[in-house]
Amino acid sequence: MWRFDKSILAQFDFFSIILIIPLIITSNWLIGEVIPALAQKQSAYVGVAFITFIVIFLLPIRRMSWLIPLIYWVNIILLLAVEFFGHARLGAQRWIDIPFVNATIQPSEFVKPALILMLAYLIHKNPPPIHGYRIKDFFKLSLYILLPFILIAREPDLGTALVLLLIGYGVLFFVGVYWKIWATIITVVLLLAPISYKFLLHDYQKVRINDFLSEKPSYHVQQSIIAIGSGGWTGKDKEDATQTQMRFLPIATSDFIFAFVVERTGFLGALALILLYVMLILHLLSLSIFNTDYYIKVVTVSISFMIFIYMGVNIAMTIGYAPVVGVPLPMFSYGGSSFINFIILFAIMQNLITFRYKDMYDVRGTKSFV
Repeated sequence: MWRFDKSILAQFDFFSIILIIPLIITSNWLIGEVIPALAQKQSAYVGVAFITFIVIFLLPIRRMSWLIPLIYWVNIILLLAVEFFGHARLGAQRWIDIPFVNATIQPSEFVKPALILMLAYLIHKNPPPIHGYRIKDFFKLSLYILLPFILIAREPDLGTALVLLLIGYGVLFFVGVYWKIWATIITVVLLLAPISYKFLLHDYQKVRINDFLSEKPSYHVQQSIIAIGSGGWTGKDKEDATQTQMRFLPIATSDFIFAFVVERTGFLGALALILLYVMLILHLLSLSIFNTDYYIKVVTVSISFMIFIYMGVNIAMTIGYAPVVGVPLPMFSYGGSSFINFIILFAIMQNLITFRYKDMYDVRGTKSFV
């Protein structure tokens, strides 16, 4: 019979939880001001995420590592299923209908933790040599990154595909790849960028880029900048936050929630929010740098990269410094899929850190964590 050993909680990373809780509470408060019904749904997502966190945290992930390739390939099969049986919305084929329950799933969301775990599994089995991976190992790891990237980009969902690409190659850059390989990749990307723009991008993606490059920002960005500018140093009361309350600011609870934060809490509130993210990113990077275990190293640096990319792109697009894409503010924008995905990743991270000593995974079950 399994039993829980309380002494293992000494290894638990409480600091990351302390940084995440204010994000969840503040997000729910702001969403509730605009649409109370959405705040209730978000609270339900938080409840589901909490249960999911407990379940994943208690799984013997290292002993079940043989399942990681299977999980990865199941996700690839689901992406292929989208290609042939997918459900289209607003011109994008990203969802699969679940029979008998009148619901859909978006496989591209599940690929993120699957890819991160797969990279951790492969790098743990074959750590990089002193001067980094050479061409053979680099190509092998690249295949696992490029396969979901291509399938997701075809849906089309270029935003999610690029996030996966950046995380995957960011991990390889962090753990070590021979410098001549990076020099070659950068040269090829620069040479092929104009061709990619002309022949690979969809019309709506070109429109977003053109809107970004034009002198006058799009309507969404204009209203976002007005909301940010009106917040001042300390923000406005709920009744005076007209950009949000009068629905001038579009998608105020998700894509443009940062503009809503600034309108309500001002420059100081925005600074506090950004500092929370910065502390979380730096904390995760420190966990990765000071760990020799490649499972922990890859998972923690992947989460930090993901938070940095999502936060950077979301904030940049609200102030007109990046094209408008559907990238949420991590664990802050309204939505269940992205939020639960991040919590799944944090649960995996906490499991790997808390149970990192090999004696916690005694195969005979005589000394188990549960």
